Amino acid sequence: MRTKQMTKRRPEQVNGYEHLTGAEALLRCLIEDGVDTIFGYPGGAIMPIYDMLLDYTDKLKHILTRHEQGAAHAAQAYAMVTGKPGICFATSGPGATNLVTGIANAYLDSIPMVFITAQVASGLIGTDAFQETDILGVSMPVTKWNCQIKKSHDIPEVIAKAFYIATTGRPGPVLIDITKDSQLDKIDFKYKKCKYLRSYNPHIPLDTRAIESAAIMINHAEKPLILAGHGVLLSGAENELKEFAEKAGIPVAVTLLGLSSFPSGHRLFTGFLGMHGNYGPNLLTNEADLIIAIGMRFDDRVTGNLKKYAKQARIIHIEIDEAEINKNVQVDLEIHNDAKDAIKYLIPLIHLKKHDSWIREFRICDRTEYEKVIKSETIPEKGAIRMGEVVSLVSEMTNGDAIIVTDVGQNQMSAARYFKFKYPNSLVTSGGMGTMGFGLPASIGAKIGRPEKQVVAFLGDGGFQMTIQELGTILHFKIPVKLIILNNGYLGMVRQWQDMFFSKRYASTELINPDFATVAKGFNIPAKKVSKREDLKKSLTDLLAAKGPYLLDIQIEKEGNVLPMVEPGASVSEVTLNYKS
Repeated sequence: MRTKQMTKRRPEQVNGYEHLTGAEALLRCLIEDGVDTIFGYPGGAIMPIYDMLLDYTDKLKHILTRHEQGAAHAAQAYAMVTGKPGICFATSGPGATNLVTGIANAYLDSIPMVFITAQVASGLIGTDAFQETDILGVSMPVTKWNCQIKKSHDIPEVIAKAFYIATTGRPGPVLIDITKDSQLDKIDFKYKKCKYLRSYNPHIPLDTRAIESAAIMINHAEKPLILAGHGVLLSGAENELKEFAEKAGIPVAVTLLGLSSFPSGHRLFTGFLGMHGNYGPNLLTNEADLIIAIGMRFDDRVTGNLKKYAKQARIIHIEIDEAEINKNVQVDLEIHNDAKDAIKYLIPLIHLKKHDSWIREFRICDRTEYEKVIKSETIPEKGAIRMGEVVSLVSEMTNGDAIIVTDVGQNQMSAARYFKFKYPNSLVTSGGMGTMGFGLPASIGAKIGRPEKQVVAFLGDGGFQMTIQELGTILHFKIPVKLIILNNGYLGMVRQWQDMFFSKRYASTELINPDFATVAKGFNIPAKKVSKREDLKKSLTDLLAAKGPYLLDIQIEKEGNVLPMVEPGASVSEVTLNYKS
């Protein structure tokens, strides 16, 4: 039996080239492109690649998750916190199809990823062979590019293209499907990084005329508002955004994935936009005379009813993907450029200005929201523990210096609302896809990517159970993540909608849960159940101080709703602060 301690095989030398199998050539390509961590799950068709991994344990760390979907989410989180492309392996058939949710998640959130799937031998393609699936056809709508390799000599060129496409322009996932025979056949290895592809031009010349026009509009605006999205983080434009906002004196609102692109404690920060976002930026979007949208796509959760959205405002849209401009909202000035490049050119053209009376309107909204929503949610006088209370305490106890990972639903919205983000790329969450089950494996990828940071995951009891098997990955690799289950015994967000719009008819949303602390202990993870407010702070202190992984199962208010809320079909200015069933 082979072990990791076995002597590495030396590649053959032919005509001055290393003569490698396709499997080894693939690994060498990954190393050449700076890869050091891979998430995946082996199987029959990808076995040659996994066999060669044993010879590269000094350069490539492989994280064996307990499900391919877990590998995809972990790799995405790794990419989000490091800025490097996430790498994920899976075998053919069900191994490949189990990745699809994770691929779609990365696609909608513009995360650079390279998925490597194996395929049956090229001679068997189209015969319905064992574990054969057309993963190219399945994944085509949710990949930036995909390709199948049937000849081993194509591996270096295709892998180089994959990295170039995934990481340039608007980032996104690519998928490479490699037949088993091409993994075994040998080639004379030579690798050259890709820097150009005909018909693909991610490097767009700066539209200086449009930016100069934008400067004129900004300098004359009385009530300007910046809407910052995920594109700010993807382009590394956080410092430029802050300098621009401070010079122009413009308030800044962020999308869900734009959180952490602008410091939450800054005097110009107004909160986050969207269905459960802050009162001020939602309400006052329809009061602004100029909106500067940067790296965001006017998602329906941000705009509410499009017929009533910002009709009084002129709109400037800075966006790297031309397909997103004028897709949902018609704009007055489009700047089809990278956010960082555009803002850097814009800053010297902007007049030093203050908009004190305009900013005061946001502060008035802040006070209203605090009195009607935030106060009772974060410092309740009685009753059950509340989600906002837990998140607010974690924010205070970490001083905002942690990477926050969420699942999807009420836990996600509460984390977005009540954690005070200070540093870029400190929120890892599923945005466009809204994938339940994302949080637990994503916390693993985040911690592996940034081992020096405290990683805290807020999970719902429903989403946690969708990928609960990844506790095995934490056990295997001793990953010191901190897991907080906000347990209300419901699929909380679905129940909230049933409460508000379906006459409290709770169809299939109440959960009968296991004892999560006992389950965690079965995976050798210290855990505790918390149901009393007087135990909460001490339990959180223990969680954050633990050297290894730790889980808290916090029993929270069963039928609490996350407010404010822009109800479906409503205008953002019709945001609801109070709701009683």
